[in-house]
Amino acid sequence: MKKSSFVAMILGTVSGVLFALGMCMALLPEWNSFKEGIVFGAVGLVLGLVTLLVWRKMENKAPIKLSAKNVLLTVFGVAGALVLGVGMCFCMVWENFVVGTIIGLVGIVMLLSLIPIIKGIK
Repeated sequence: MKKSSFVAMILGTVSGVLFALGMCMALLPEWNSFKEGIVFGAVGLVLGLVTLLVWRKMENKAPIKLSAKNVLLTVFGVAGALVLGVGMCFCMVWENFVVGTIIGLVGIVMLLSLIPIIKGIK
């Protein structure tokens, strides 16, 4: 394993855990720690961005260029994740399994369609 991959793995794991813990703290009223959860989530997001920058620097890659295509693909990916999450909410929170499964499958298809959109079909 390359050093850059190992560093990215460690930093990515720490940032993911901080973000997940922060979201749990903010969204679970039983924990009574909304403000602290927002701080943990923000630190996790910032550490995730730092991880991306550090990994790209260690791999000697050019900085990410913002283009309309990159922004639209990011928005599409976020929308797919949200649709999948809404489907899970329908199933687990509102106990509407048929509608939740259909919505969740639409979200999964949206996320899977990112692969051929980004990489292309050869």
